Amino acid sequence: MYAINLRYTGALAEIDDALDAHRLFLERYFAAGTFVIAGPKVPRDGGIILASGIERERLDQIIAENPFARQKLAHYEITEFKATRLAPDLNLPEPSSET
Repeated sequence: MYAINLRYTGALAEIDDALDAHRLFLERYFAAGTFVIAGPKVPRDGGIILASGIERERLDQIIAENPFARQKLAHYEITEFKATRLAPDLNLPEPSSET
């Protein structure tokens, strides 16, 4: 599992201009089961995405597709971790054979 920490490097006006395309990007990878949680940080200086069931090399390729990355509007810090504890009533994604 990966925690992806985005830090905006562009102006918020530029972020807002790319937001619809960014949301389509997120929808694509939520539908594929790769992204499991995403949202903006508070204060709004970036965002967080949790990804699961994917190899790091493929994740890097996916992140490069993000409109924020293509337009150089965000810096990405990716941390891999093993989810071993979870609050009751939540389900961990099934690990893929790739991880």
